[in-house]
Amino acid sequence: MTQGSVIIRKAKEEDLPQLIHLFAQDTVSAHGDTTEPEALEDYLRAFHAIDQAPQEQLFVAEQGGEILATYQMTFLRTLRGRGAMDAQVEAVHTRADMRGKGIGAALMAHAQQEARRRDCRLLQLTSNAARTEAHRFYEREGFTRSHVGFKMRLK
Repeated sequence: MTQGSVIIRKAKEEDLPQLIHLFAQDTVSAHGDTTEPEALEDYLRAFHAIDQAPQEQLFVAEQGGEILATYQMTFLRTLRGRGAMDAQVEAVHTRADMRGKGIGAALMAHAQQEARRRDCRLLQLTSNAARTEAHRFYEREGFTRSHVGFKMRLK
């Protein structure tokens, strides 16, 4: 998908350095992302697992060879809804200097397109409770607040 000169495409291994840097810049969600060289093997292992899983996709928004944003989708077959397929959006990140330029909207349009292509009945996402600007953005994009999320840290 192309939005102006921004291209949304499946992520490639050579995108990892820019993606890692993008995740490491996140000051809200303490996921432990780091650009330290010893962490590269962890990122490579995860990238290959995602890349090889048919129910997972990792996308980037790119312009002129620079990664501006990213998101991941997981497709979940459920028994409820008569065996419906749902799409879950995760790890949405836009470079701080690129926010407010329509890139996030392009990512969400792309996610909708991918979900419809797989005949999903639902597109869902969660967002950190502290990201109030992101919540307003998702609501402008047509998402509605419908559930309360819970997490349990295991490590």
